[in-house]
Amino acid sequence: MGLEGAVPDHSTFSKNRHGRFRDSDLLRKLFETTVARCMAEGLVGGEGFAVDASLIRADVNRQHAVGRHEHLPSEVTSHAIREYLAVLDDAAFGSATPVVPKQLAVADPAARWTAASHERAFFAYSTNYLIDLDHSVIMDVEATASIRQAEVTAQRRMIDRTEERFGILPRRLAGDTGYGSAYNLAWLVERGIAPHVPVFDHSARQDGTFERANFSYDKDEDSYLCPGGKRLRQYNRNYTKTRPGIDKDGFRRYRARKADCDTYALKPQCCPNTPARRIMRSIHESARDTARDIVTSDAYVTSRRQRKKVEMLFAHLKRILKLDRLRLRGPNGAKDEFLLAATAQNLRKLAKTIPMPA
Repeated sequence: MGLEGAVPDHSTFSKNRHGRFRDSDLLRKLFETTVARCMAEGLVGGEGFAVDASLIRADVNRQHAVGRHEHLPSEVTSHAIREYLAVLDDAAFGSATPVVPKQLAVADPAARWTAASHERAFFAYSTNYLIDLDHSVIMDVEATASIRQAEVTAQRRMIDRTEERFGILPRRLAGDTGYGSAYNLAWLVERGIAPHVPVFDHSARQDGTFERANFSYDKDEDSYLCPGGKRLRQYNRNYTKTRPGIDKDGFRRYRARKADCDTYALKPQCCPNTPARRIMRSIHESARDTARDIVTSDAYVTSRRQRKKVEMLFAHLKRILKLDRLRLRGPNGAKDEFLLAATAQNLRKLAKTIPMPA
């Protein structure tokens, strides 16, 4: 465009963004071009990745909200409402959890009402980053609803997409406890990725009674041994019909005999309020054990320190690029802004790292 050339009207950009740009997935291709350039310049090692998510305020007024889906305007006139209806079955947005949102923003129903920060509750989206730990290059970015289940889904999508587009699968992944569910840890281990992630575990007790860690698992006998040497089995009698032994949440229950607990001198320290002790074991417990072993290693200490690189990118995103609040509405608007911001951050990394030609 020359200095005297006519500047396109702002509606031209808007129509292109809603039409050709999104139909061709142009902004993602632009972002992936920066990733490919970073790889060509040797800025991507592929040894270790880190993942995290950050809340970005939606462009809505928290006062203009309704309590139920049925209270939204009956006439679908805005892009945001049409996109909300389109992503109700998407695992990153509407179907991420069966829990019904307490409030829906009329202007942008897909934004999630969240109180995850120390501030007052607000409507937000989450931007998810998957970065290479060598030079903090953003390998992938995904927009989701601001709930943990959606963010774990985004992590899996980003890893799969990075492998598909660039042929890179990290040897280790650093993340916080939110990514430490049994199912997610098993998914990582099956992919050959070492989970440098704290295990999400609620078995610790605060009342002084024995925790699950005080019971040892016997793999050969498929049973637990209590501190008193008594066994906890899934079934303490034989059944005519074979039982699956796994509940709908993917756990096996191991129970002690009531007779053993009644004669146990330390019963007040084990199960003071129940007739017999019960232990829950996930079907993915081996993956959880792998993660627990990694947490005690020196490599995990390094990963925990390097994981802060993601938080630094989020700080730069909000404080320098000023993306602490979205300017576009709807899931597609959030995707567009997050992709453009990640593109800018990768270009900045290239400019700072590659020396200027002589």
